[in-house]
Amino acid sequence: MTKVNTLVITGYGTNCEVECAHAARIAGADAVEIAHFSDLETGRIRLEDFNFLIFPGGFLDGDDLGAAQAAAQRWRHAQTKDGTPLLDQLKNFFDRGGLIMGICNGFQLLVKLGLLPALDSMYFERQVSLSHNDSARYEDRWCHLKVNTHSPCVFTHGLTSLYIPVRHGEGKLIPENEETLKRLVAENLVVFQYAHPETMEVTQEYPWNPNGSPLGIAGLTDPTGRVLGLMPHPEAFNHVTNHPGWTRGESDPLGTVLFENAVAYLKKQ
Repeated sequence: MTKVNTLVITGYGTNCEVECAHAARIAGADAVEIAHFSDLETGRIRLEDFNFLIFPGGFLDGDDLGAAQAAAQRWRHAQTKDGTPLLDQLKNFFDRGGLIMGICNGFQLLVKLGLLPALDSMYFERQVSLSHNDSARYEDRWCHLKVNTHSPCVFTHGLTSLYIPVRHGEGKLIPENEETLKRLVAENLVVFQYAHPETMEVTQEYPWNPNGSPLGIAGLTDPTGRVLGLMPHPEAFNHVTNHPGWTRGESDPLGTVLFENAVAYLKKQ
């Protein structure tokens, strides 16, 4: 049985790394470490020692130049102390079969790095982006998500819906063109869509769709199903008392189920 070694990468402005690490631990990961981006540059941390990589939410680098844009450039151009491009480590991590999850700011980073959606397996080439909410303000609310049961995503095995919080200002998906949007749907790379709470049908209606994302898109996967990016925060629903209606006896699957599926998948490898 494969051991699951999880790395949560933090940086200046990241603020959800502790919750992500906690979610991975309670999901059964064998080892969990939180490391600053600079630890990768200095060589104290190497991606080859891990098989589950989490990019958490927050406002990395102050979201200068746009959400996660500065961070994406840092990944593209940073080198380790021996002069090796850091991006090579990330490419090797993926090629070895590792799992990657990007939440909120982490999702923004993955699309700007080009790890998502990777149409035609064109990794590290940007095909979509995430921009300002239609409301022109920061949205902090719980949202219903419809799960694409035909998606190859290993994180969502057995799920049909989730109810977890969003908290972002730039969550609207912007495809490269209309053809890209059609292919995301046709190739089942859309994992999560915002849904109306009464019908659980995909919605563009505010506030059920908090950002105006086309087709209610809240999360994407890549063709392998091993990369997941989503705007809502599954790590923020790690206990029944996190649920806004728990005192009334209301409940839903914990957001940590995504982490549990990731751990289970890796342990079988």
